[in-house]
Amino acid sequence: MSILSETPNQITGPSVWTGLEMAERQNEWIVDLSADDIADLEQAAHHYLSLNRDIGEIRKEDFPLRRFGQHLAELRKTLINGVGFEIIRGLPVDGYSQEMAAAIFCGVGAHLGSARSQNAQGHILGHVRDIGADASDPNTRIYQTHERQTFHTDSADIVGLLCLRDAKEGGDSLLVSAETIYNRMRAECPELLERLFDPIATDRRGEVPEGMQPFMTIPPFSWHDGRLTVFYQRQYIDSAQRFPDAMRLTPGHVAALDRFDALANDPALYLTMRLQPGDMQFVYNHSQLHDRTGFVDWPDPSDRRHLFRLWLSPEGDRELPDVFRQRYGNIDIGNRGGIITKGTRLHAPLD
Repeated sequence: MSILSETPNQITGPSVWTGLEMAERQNEWIVDLSADDIADLEQAAHHYLSLNRDIGEIRKEDFPLRRFGQHLAELRKTLINGVGFEIIRGLPVDGYSQEMAAAIFCGVGAHLGSARSQNAQGHILGHVRDIGADASDPNTRIYQTHERQTFHTDSADIVGLLCLRDAKEGGDSLLVSAETIYNRMRAECPELLERLFDPIATDRRGEVPEGMQPFMTIPPFSWHDGRLTVFYQRQYIDSAQRFPDAMRLTPGHVAALDRFDALANDPALYLTMRLQPGDMQFVYNHSQLHDRTGFVDWPDPSDRRHLFRLWLSPEGDRELPDVFRQRYGNIDIGNRGGIITKGTRLHAPLD
């Protein structure tokens, strides 16, 4: 029996949107910090830094907010059950030390969920910048280059970015609704949509948990507990074909993936934004895909594009299908996600 007999003809709700619509609704997803909000975030950061603890250990109770905490509680609901993303704008990062910016960002993240490791070294605070990595190397993480990333999801429930410095040219942030893509494929090419529920292999890019295969077999689309969950990184799907044990992509799979990509890259469907220094962007990985255009950086290393990144696991989230254990190990709500390998120690490198 076809998986589509279990799924709706059309998914509805606030996370089903088009870029054309959202470009006209910026007041719904851009939140401008007031002077009082900034003061609240700064006093909480000063409190935490006075404890002389690693920023990677920060918890909600260690970052006491007097007023902005209520907005972050609402933001968690917006991410999980609302439109699925938000920009918090206006943090004056130019006047902060790297430590101060990291304390505020990680403190905000602690109000949204528990921080997860982003690599085999146990970094809960990631650094998104071009380090000159070879994009053609199958073990390279694409965010460490200046190349276009392509639409994808990350290995956590929520991904957060804090822009410290932007590029000279390019580096725009793109978002697209996975449920909108599902609806279009359901209406236009259901036979291709069905192939996206197959256990397609995705490359782990060299970061392999103990006892696991070097690839995962999580379908791009999963239907579980009445909700559609997306898991997608086309570059990593293609590079997983280097492993003899990986499921071979049939012409039908390739056609389905190509159609998915074509819809994700439809200018009518995706939303483009340019993150400014001081912008915090939070995106819900289970309903949205994100991307970044290629960029040209500044010649002076001190001016080059640099973003902090967080992966978060919130309370009150959806249940995930058991197949996500390949990705997360544990799929308990509020305690899942990230990349954990043997000997991983969680910490927050400031540079």
